[in-house]
This record gives sequence, C-alpha cells and structure tokens, in this order.
Amino acid sequence: MTILTDRPEHHPHAVACDVRDPRAVIDAVEHLGRPDAIFTNSDHLQAETALAAAYFGLPGKDWRACVAAKNKFLMRRRLLEAGIEHVWSARIGPGDPVPEGLPYPVVLKPREGVASEDVMLVERDLAGAVAEVRKRRPGEALVVEEYLEGPLRTLETLGDSSGLRVLGGFETTLGALPYFIEERLDWAPADGSQEHVLGALRALGAGFGACHTEYVVTSRGPRIVEVNYRVIGDHCDFLLGDVLGVPLFEWILRVHLGETVPGVPETSAHGSAVSLVADRPGTVKDAPGTEVLDEGDVRLWHRPLRQVGDVVSLTHTNRDYLGVVRAVGPSREAVDSAIEAYRASRPWVIE
Repeated sequence: MTILTDRPEHHPHAVACDVRDPRAVIDAVEHLGRPDAIFTNSDHLQAETALAAAYFGLPGKDWRACVAAKNKFLMRRRLLEAGIEHVWSARIGPGDPVPEGLPYPVVLKPREGVASEDVMLVERDLAGAVAEVRKRRPGEALVVEEYLEGPLRTLETLGDSSGLRVLGGFETTLGALPYFIEERLDWAPADGSQEHVLGALRALGAGFGACHTEYVVTSRGPRIVEVNYRVIGDHCDFLLGDVLGVPLFEWILRVHLGETVPGVPETSAHGSAVSLVADRPGTVKDAPGTEVLDEGDVRLWHRPLRQVGDVVSLTHTNRDYLGVVRAVGPSREAVDSAIEAYRASRPWVIE
C-alpha cells in the first residue's frame, strides 16, 4: 500500500502530492505504476479520489455523487428535484446578504463542514450568527436551513458493483443546544426509515463503497441531515465492525478492489460509543490511557484523544472530545453498566 499525502512532514514514508488536485493524484499514481485500487476515507478527498479511480478504470464512487453529498446545499437541491423530501434551505455565499423573513429556528452550518464545526441553532439574529462564523471562515459559503426536530439516527451502508447493503444504524445523543456535539451513539434496530434513506442515496447516486447517513425522524417522517460518503467516524467504525463481528475495513477495501460485499450477518449484540467531552477549559491533569477490558460479557475499549499536560479550550464541536469509550455486549443494560463503572473509576481531570 502506498500513501499519498500533502503533509509529507508528518508521513515520512508516504509520497508527497497535492491530494486536493485530481490531476496531481493521477500524475503521482501514473509515476508509481498501475494501481489495483485507489481509496480514501477522508471527507474532503472523495471526489478527487473518485476522479482518479475513474481515470485508471478502477472501481470507485461517482465523483458527482461525492460532490453532491459533501456540498450540503447541493444535497438539498438534489433531494428536492428528485421529489424525495423538501427541507427549506438557502446558500449564503461570501458577500451575499443574509436572508430575511426566516422560519426560525434555523440551523447555520458551513456548506462543506465536518465535525459539527460552526454548526449552531439560531433562534433569532441570523446576521449576528453569520458574522461570528465569518470571523473563523472568511470567504467560505454557508448554508442556513430549517431546524429538524426529533430523534437523530444513522444508517450505515456498503455497496459494490451489484448493489448496496445495509450494515445497520445507530441512535445519536447530542449535547445541549445551540451546538450539535455528538456525545453518544448506540446500536439501534431499523426504525422504518430505511427505504426513505435509501431513496435519498439513490437520488444522489451514492451507492458504491461505504456511506454514513444521518437523518432525523420528524413528525413529518424521516428527513436527511447529511450524507457522509465514507465510513462512520469517531471510533464508531470500529464499533460497527465489533457489533457485526466482521472485518469491516477489509470489506471496504475489497469493494474498491472489485470484489463483492459478503452477506451481512444478523446480530443480537449491543454496542455503544461514548465520547468523553470536555466540560471546561483548562489543563489535563490526569487521564486513563489506552485500554481494552473484559467486564463479564462486555468488552470495553478506551482510546484517549488528549494527553496529560494538554491545554483544552472549548470549541463546542466534536473536537472537544477527550477520549472515546466503546463497548460491546449482550444487552444495552450490560453495556451501560460497564461504561458507567469505567467512567467512575477512571475519570478525566481538567483544572
């Protein structure tokens, strides 16, 4: 496996390349020799990777689907044009006036953002919220859309040349509004929204490879929040493989090598991923390390994302995570009990 990177100082054994330019990727790959697959799991590089794979005649995603999924304004337009759903939204480009007469509350977000950065509920004064975001994102386009109220869920899929397979889904627990920090994801059975979500993916052309779709079950039915055309992140990718008991990452790479997705097994296991979120700024004084524990029938993993001595400043995004605890067991009750006991015995201390 050869890694292409635009940060060779961090990856001394990789090949330096402007990975955001598909022409540069194609040139670098051609110089290296005929590839068997070209793959990325980056939110930011799906279209570039798809274009490079298409150039070499390799299995890959449709670059147009990658662009439409990444661009939240385009996603809304495609779903509206296909008659899948109507969610009010507007694009605010650099220098554009802020829309008036809005159906408050609304959600403001970067057009192509990640990790809940600069995503906020606005109940009044959109102009003030836009001005605040523009301080951090000068020159970037934003999207404002109606607030979707209801339980937040996910659908995880993996597709090959013959079609798309549903792997499962999670219930998402968010932190306090007006921010949208994902604090916990719990494995959840199908809730009747699957066909709507799959219809939305078909409308976008998103089927091949891994895809992580977030949706809200509103009083009007399910509504798509965003389509992340890669596998779920924040260690829930590991959790997904653990719950299903399959080599998920191998499956994903084999699809890009032209192979088919094996049959997805049924599972009676429960899995949860709890993000340990900083509740104050300060310095990390004490923290548990990387651990794998067996607590009865529950296997639990802790992965620190910060270290003792790190200075923490709150961003009100997923980047406020200190660590992630994930656990898999025979029931929700057993998993909850193991996670609670672990957190009580190994607290993060910030002063």
